[in-house]
Amino acid sequence: MYGVSGTGSVVGEEWGARAARSRALAVLRVRGRALGLAVLPAAVAVVLYAGGVTGHFTGSGWDAARWVVTVLAVLVLLAATAVALVVARARPAATPTVELAETAAPDLYRLVRDLADRLDVPAPAAIALTPDCDSWLEDRTHRAHRALRTPGGEGEGEGAPVLVIGSPFLWWMRVGELRAVLAPVVAGTGPAAHPDIAAARRFVRGLDAAVAVPGTPGLDPVRRLGAGAVGQVARVLLRACRGHAAEMERGVAAAGSERAQAVDYGVRIVAQEQVGLAYAGWDRLLTRVALPAWRMGRWPAKLDAGVVSALTELSRRDRLADGFSSRLGERPACDLLEEPGAVDEATSLLAARLFHGGPAEPGPDWSPVEWSQYPEEVVDRKWRTDAARLHQVLDGLGLADSAAGGGGGEGVADGPTLTRVIAHLSTEPTKPADADAIADAVADADVDACVDADGAALDAAPQERPFPVDDAHITDADTGTGADTVTDVDTVTDVDTVTDTVTDVTDIEDDEEAVNPAAEALAGALSVLLAREEAAREARVAATALTAEAAARSAETDDRHSGATPPVVVSGPDGPLPLFPLQPPRSGRDLLADHVTAMVCCAAVDTAEATPGLDWLDGPALLVGGERAVDLGPRVLALVEDGDPEPLRVWLARTGVRPEKPVRLV
Repeated sequence: MYGVSGTGSVVGEEWGARAARSRALAVLRVRGRALGLAVLPAAVAVVLYAGGVTGHFTGSGWDAARWVVTVLAVLVLLAATAVALVVARARPAATPTVELAETAAPDLYRLVRDLADRLDVPAPAAIALTPDCDSWLEDRTHRAHRALRTPGGEGEGEGAPVLVIGSPFLWWMRVGELRAVLAPVVAGTGPAAHPDIAAARRFVRGLDAAVAVPGTPGLDPVRRLGAGAVGQVARVLLRACRGHAAEMERGVAAAGSERAQAVDYGVRIVAQEQVGLAYAGWDRLLTRVALPAWRMGRWPAKLDAGVVSALTELSRRDRLADGFSSRLGERPACDLLEEPGAVDEATSLLAARLFHGGPAEPGPDWSPVEWSQYPEEVVDRKWRTDAARLHQVLDGLGLADSAAGGGGGEGVADGPTLTRVIAHLSTEPTKPADADAIADAVADADVDACVDADGAALDAAPQERPFPVDDAHITDADTGTGADTVTDVDTVTDVDTVTDTVTDVTDIEDDEEAVNPAAEALAGALSVLLAREEAAREARVAATALTAEAAARSAETDDRHSGATPPVVVSGPDGPLPLFPLQPPRSGRDLLADHVTAMVCCAAVDTAEATPGLDWLDGPALLVGGERAVDLGPRVLALVEDGDPEPLRVWLARTGVRPEKPVRLV
């Protein structure tokens, strides 16, 4: 009944607001107790001095007590002042967003203000976009955030929060659906304007920022020691008020949800279905389509427009999504932007930074790619880079087999041919190559060929790590020689980083009995090479990030002095990227299957009437006669896992692929 009755809605809203205010007062009581504990020695000292003046506390013992308590009070007050200053001045974490000026989206600002008027709440201070399927309010009243904020709504001077909107919503949802989805979020500005809730939020965010201060780079040992002590105090206070802060936020959300029921409630039920659909399409687009391009040093410049194509394809394939594409005739929410293309490009670049750790600015090795160019610029290049890496490892293993007296590669045609790969995987070696022979072979291979100016090192990596590697140089574990040195990086990563990556993959595969020893040896060598390429790539990204950070700080200072504000500003975060890696580490068998598939696709493109293509839900695809080849994967797995080449040979004969012909590599 509360969802239908207006009285029930008011009661629910009142309950949520009261619960939020009660929890906010509990948070402030924690702050008050900490303040009282800090001034307690000073209060005792005042009592002792007052007793001495009035003649009640006289004698040498009381004099000594007064001196001890006075010194203790001064020390405690100095420590409390230091903690308070750090908490007040520490910069809270900010979500990386693309901020929109009102001139860049006047219709969107008008829609949000009208929605706030209907809900009788303050309008958000500004609007920002994030490459995620979510929307929320974010407090950016800290002076460090206000300095970077793009001027926006009327409530900016009143300390109103910023409305963060998921960019896929603007391209997939219609205007009415977006209004319905944003209603509960905008309604949260009402409770957020309460002084107690605002003060509690500032205190919690300050404590959270103070905990991270000891990790700030550039601190000398003395300052780092002091920051560590402050961080410990902030951690204790944060632990004391964590439960109250969580309940306060739940109360704010409940109050906003109840208030928003009066606006477009029926449309919101339908729009929530679109939220789930958009999330599914966005996830597939990032992991299957965007990630291969990012690994190649290219970033799709129209990800938000691509999600519409992906979701339209999903609605065509999935009966559960049937009818959703019929909404495309209505006005999309991206029409509320003045330049949707520029905003889409900015959010696409931010997505590459968050999910892959790419550079903040385009460059020679980090350039945008249009969807029309994706098959040639990304798919074909990825296949040929994988094929080149596969033959490079085969060359190294061939040298290792010769040195060990093995003859697994005898009688096989030389050159980058598919026949060579099939023969190697379908022939069981007389003696399995040991780990040292594999490592020596990969160490002797021309690794520099995979990290040249063409950016092949930005290709498929075995894993996406949550933090870039701060390598000053990459060291060869077997020969003891250093690879190319990367300057402007503070720390040096030990070669154990690469070794641990390969060891983890090997340990997983050792749990199962090796059915195809040749495939196991090749997969292990590929894992070693890819781990080294990824470490070198991350070292270059780390070095580039330091240079870009210094340039950004200089540009920020110049803009602040000149008063100029760019129309689209990317803010935050303070930590290293990527924040949200998309894929876990892949096993050696998966890597080998991907490389063999790439080799088959290269042979099909070069010797048969096949072309590289793009599938919006599955990423790179091989088109044979205009149709996607969906039956290739199981045949490759039969060769890799069981050493059985017959299914693949049947497919090659039926398709017209000539495996004995050399393929063109990068």
